Amino acid sequence: MPTDPTAATPRARVGIDVGGTFTDFVLALPGDPRGLLHHKEPSTPDDPARAVADGIAAVLDRAGLHAADLASVTHGTTIGLNAIIQRRGARIALVVTEGYRDILEIGRSRMPSSFDLHAAKEEPLVPRDRIVEIPARLGPDGRAVRTPSDAELARVAEELAATGAEAAAVLVLHGHTDPAFEAEVTRRLGALLPAMPLTSSAAIWPEVREFERALVTCLNVYIQPLMRRYFDRLETLLDGLGVTAPVYIAASNGGSLSLRSAVERPIETVLSGPAAGVTAATRLGRAAGISRLVTFDMGGTSSDIAVAVDGEPEFATHTTIGGLPLILPVVAVSAIGAGGGSVVRADEHGVLKVGPESAGAAPGPVAYGRGGTRPTVTDCYLHTGIIDPATFLGGRMTLDAPAAARALGEVAEGLGFGSEAADGDTGTGADRAADGALRVATAGMAVELQKTLAGRGLDPAEFTLVPFGGAGPTHAAVLAEEVGIREIVVPPTAATFCALGAVGADLRRDFARSLRRELDDTSVAALRTVLAGLEEQARGWLAGQGPAAGTPELTPAADMSYRGQAYELRVPLPSPLTQDALREAFHTEHERLYGFRDTDAAIGLGTARLAISSAGPEIVPAAAPVTARTEPPAPTGHRTVLLAGRRVTAEVHRRDALRPGQALTGPAVVEQDDTTVLVPPGWTAGVDALGNLRLTHS
Repeated sequence: MPTDPTAATPRARVGIDVGGTFTDFVLALPGDPRGLLHHKEPSTPDDPARAVADGIAAVLDRAGLHAADLASVTHGTTIGLNAIIQRRGARIALVVTEGYRDILEIGRSRMPSSFDLHAAKEEPLVPRDRIVEIPARLGPDGRAVRTPSDAELARVAEELAATGAEAAAVLVLHGHTDPAFEAEVTRRLGALLPAMPLTSSAAIWPEVREFERALVTCLNVYIQPLMRRYFDRLETLLDGLGVTAPVYIAASNGGSLSLRSAVERPIETVLSGPAAGVTAATRLGRAAGISRLVTFDMGGTSSDIAVAVDGEPEFATHTTIGGLPLILPVVAVSAIGAGGGSVVRADEHGVLKVGPESAGAAPGPVAYGRGGTRPTVTDCYLHTGIIDPATFLGGRMTLDAPAAARALGEVAEGLGFGSEAADGDTGTGADRAADGALRVATAGMAVELQKTLAGRGLDPAEFTLVPFGGAGPTHAAVLAEEVGIREIVVPPTAATFCALGAVGADLRRDFARSLRRELDDTSVAALRTVLAGLEEQARGWLAGQGPAAGTPELTPAADMSYRGQAYELRVPLPSPLTQDALREAFHTEHERLYGFRDTDAAIGLGTARLAISSAGPEIVPAAAPVTARTEPPAPTGHRTVLLAGRRVTAEVHRRDALRPGQALTGPAVVEQDDTTVLVPPGWTAGVDALGNLRLTHS
């Protein structure tokens, strides 16, 4: 799309979320009565940037805008995450202190599953023959124990070059105690290997725990070449459209960072898509007065949940991706089950299985007519009548219902059902396979959701479920009923919710530095010094983030524990920062979580943390004001739906025809252009003043 030289001051903002099946777009128009425009573009796995460029052109065309009207583009992506999961990153090496060559192999010396004697641990990201030892070491107090000579560095450089690696990570034992020492070793070694990018571990994350710090640095190096190629390709395509607006990348902590920062630290973007959806949900919760919510993001490949209380999402400083631990702060998102593209099959024992394999965007579900031969959860929705083949994606895509039925019939034969009508209400073998697959998927999600909430000491009945993603609203009610959640709030444009979170994301980055001292006046003084250094780093980073950088907000915290405890609590720092105030803050947090405090125990001060953010545009996921009505909504039709083995006649409603004050009772199906909302028997649904569809269990 050519740039219009007469365009006014750029004002439109685009948020993007690249998924396995569709790439989602939200165009925000501040001051425009249209508010938000939404678009879904089929993903192009062979060239993901092409779908991004095509979608931007399409959504600008729908809005009647030109490329010059764009003020910013914020982009969430799972490219790095998929590369880690599928182990298709760069060929990398690791340079590590002498005696620690097996650091990735040994890890934490834990079995992946304590009760499975056949469980195999993840293969190390870097094989042993590409790990090179270096005579460099710091003591736990930060003093240099061993500094390599020029001759020793030359020998290391020769061994490193012989590995044939594209890039390498550098880890000096206790490098977090003096990042400058490790940085200097990395610089000297890099001067001998100018063609090989080297990355210091303390520059990525200067936190104690050598295995985790080594791994996060290796992960960053592992995906960096792939991400750089993708970002370069994206910039080329956007330049071709005439887009000159700055490009930001959504981050795993729910914020965003400049394209340059993302190239340098791509590891901070691996969970950007799910995190952006949680960001949008917390904004919705604040606007709708919901204090405790669980997000449910069901896309084409998987289903994820997160918890938010009092308008703030829960953060984690340790998570797992692709079976590998990650110590960066991220929005605490947990994968709990299958997605709409998850494959339904009968295994060799005749047992019905759903996922984890996904049909993705190509070939996709059988009903898409793109060459898929194995049925998916989406095919089950279609066959049971939950979704309409003629109105999918607002009628832009017609689904092949007979093809889905044939594929499900083959699964039924593998289960021993046969293809003829069966006894009871479940009908043909295809009916039974589709209904059974949805029940299996729901049961698996429910178990994981209950485990996740129970591990936090939370009761599902006290929470509201906020579903999004293409399949989230479709599956939300049956999942909520299974776990005991009694209220569901479906946003107006749930299927593009992660893109909505991206377009309104704050600039944000987290900084950390480990101290590992007992709490006393001396350690508090050291904490103040470290925080001052982190603040200087943070402000410098924000200043380099381009035109979106505004007034900074600093949030300091520290990891603390009673002596002898294996895990630490993250405690917000009091102001003014004194030993007594910090001690009381820790006691209070420990008592809140565990019900007691130990005033006689010594307290350890672990890692100092500082988050810096700059507020993004305030974009609330709400519909334009409409006139309230009290009369029952008139359905556009009726259709038979197979639910939990029973055929019921469900009313069909258009979401855009419902008004605040109106209510409908299940069984019903509410259709909108980007998703379908199922209202089972026993549930009622109504629209609130913000345009959210609220479902309540009667």
